[in-house]
Amino acid sequence: MCGRMTLTHPNDAMAQLFQAAPANKLPEPPRYNICPTQDVGVVTGDGGQRRLRPMRWGFLPHWYKAPNDGPLLINARAETIAEKPAFRAACRERRCLVPATGFYEWVKDADGNRLPWYFTAPDDAPLVFAGVWQDWGAGEARMPTFAIVTCAAGPWMAEIHHREPVTLAPDDWAMWLGEAGKGAATLMCAAPEGRFQRWRVDPRVNSNRATGPELIVPLSV
Repeated sequence: MCGRMTLTHPNDAMAQLFQAAPANKLPEPPRYNICPTQDVGVVTGDGGQRRLRPMRWGFLPHWYKAPNDGPLLINARAETIAEKPAFRAACRERRCLVPATGFYEWVKDADGNRLPWYFTAPDDAPLVFAGVWQDWGAGEARMPTFAIVTCAAGPWMAEIHHREPVTLAPDDWAMWLGEAGKGAATLMCAAPEGRFQRWRVDPRVNSNRATGPELIVPLSV
């Protein structure tokens, strides 16, 4: 799964990278411990015009009467996304790109302590996760929300965790957004070898209140 991430690239650089019109009130980077329920800048394709816009991380199905009316849906499983009532319409009609600098996963030691690992691209380029989104609520309470698509981990990632976020190469962005015809389902697979690098980081990131660049500094173990 993907339950925490970072974004240190400037918003204007992200808008330029995706050729997207930036919305107002985008969260300001750098952010070293982005948690579920926080706003994240995601890219949507609206009638041929890409937009970089803030959305709440935590997909809200239309039948939720309140944001806490059911489970917090931060991830959508690739294997069942087209069948689950919460996600199946969004999978067909409302896919998005979720840019990040990196993400965290955890293992447990013999005493049950959670030990965090940080994953990022070897060349410091942004990672781009496949996402699905939906507006929830009405009127002034209307809120755009999203979830990150995950798949079974590849062999290298499986050493740390059995799931991984679906990451998209630049050539895949248009297809995922629905701009390049059908075939998005073929993109929901583990990343090729070499897309990530990883290292242990300080357990301070286990707290959702922690922040700062020291959270991603490699830990000597």
